[in-house]
This record gives sequence, C-alpha cells and structure tokens, in this order.
Amino acid sequence: MRQFPRLAFAACTALAVAACGAVPEGRGSGPRSAGAVSAIPVNPEARQCLAELGGAGVRFNAVADRYDGGGCGLRNAVSVAALQGDTASFEVARLGPVACPTAQAFAAWARFGVDRAARQLLGSPVVRVETMGSYACRNVAGSARRSAHANAEAIDIAAFVLADGRRVSVLDHWDGGTMREREFLRTVQASACKRFGTVLGPDYNAAHRDHFHLERGGSTGFCR
Repeated sequence: MRQFPRLAFAACTALAVAACGAVPEGRGSGPRSAGAVSAIPVNPEARQCLAELGGAGVRFNAVADRYDGGGCGLRNAVSVAALQGDTASFEVARLGPVACPTAQAFAAWARFGVDRAARQLLGSPVVRVETMGSYACRNVAGSARRSAHANAEAIDIAAFVLADGRRVSVLDHWDGGTMREREFLRTVQASACKRFGTVLGPDYNAAHRDHFHLERGGSTGFCR
C-alpha cells in the first residue's frame, strides 16, 4: 500500500476524528442541561484546529463537547497524549481535556520554548511534561469570576523530566535549583509569555509557587 507522508497522514487522521460524530439522536439545538454531551464539533474552525494539531505531530484524541452548567464545559477540546520535539516526541502527564487552540499554543511552546531550552541550557532533551491539569469547573481564586480552567482554556505546568533522569520542578528549582535550572525555568516562562495571553508563576503569588499557569486568553497580555 502506498504510504502517505507523515504530516499529511496526521492531518487527515485529525480531520477524520473531528468529522466522525453525527449529532446524537434526540439532541437538538435548543438549551442544554448540565451534563449534556453533544457530538464532536465539525465546524470549519474546529476541524482546522484539529488538522493543524495533527500536522504538528501531536498525539491526541478529540473530546466530545459537554456543558456542565454554571459557565463550565468543554467545546472543541482534545486529550493530548504526546507532543513533538525537534528530534523526538515526549509525554504529557495528567493534562486531561484542553481546548484545541490552547493545545496548539501548548504544543508550540513545548517544542520551541521548552525542549530547545532544555537541550541548550541543561544538555538533555525533555521526555515528559508534568501538568496539574486543565479543565476544572471553578472560579479564579478569591473572586466570583470563572477561571479559564472552567472552559479548559488554561494549563498548569508543574515540572519537566529530562532524558538524563533529572526532574526540574517549579516548586523545587525556581529558587532552590542550580543556576542552570533556575535559568531554564525562567527561560521557559518567558517563552510562554510570547504564546499565551496570561502566564503566572512563583513571582506572582504563593498560590503559584509550584506551577506555571498558562492561559491562552487575554488581549493585552499579563506575564508575572
């Protein structure tokens, strides 16, 4: 059988996944109750995002839209298993569902900001990115406003595991690591600020002492 080029195959696979679900019988376009699940989105923007994510070498599954009530839910979301670096793929731990456009920004940052910084500054490529998840139906801490996590549009990053066995975490190495480890964490945070609208880390407040909060939204940009 003739072999398709890798990227073309990935893009076609993403489109096939996106288009596979018809609207479930009995579900109309009217108001949805909490917990309602609709088909995997097939609108052009969603299909384009899935295709581009597959073309970037990301291993993922599309996730059906879901409304959980109270301003929380999933729309055009994916479950990411692995990202692509310059030379090899690497795992993503404990991410859960994430909005596809946010996953795109995450994939680009992980490859061009994280993996390259790890090789240049620490002398070893990344093999796993450890997260604290994405989707959570909750408010911004101390406010009545829904968090970007409520729509899976934010990701919390805890640590990076390297091929040589080292684990560089935000909690242990932002202030307590070697000079190179501290430089690495500050470099990847600065890189995230170029791709995400809001980036929060240990210098923002105590609640972020153990992770980077990466949020795609935010027109003006906030990096701290």
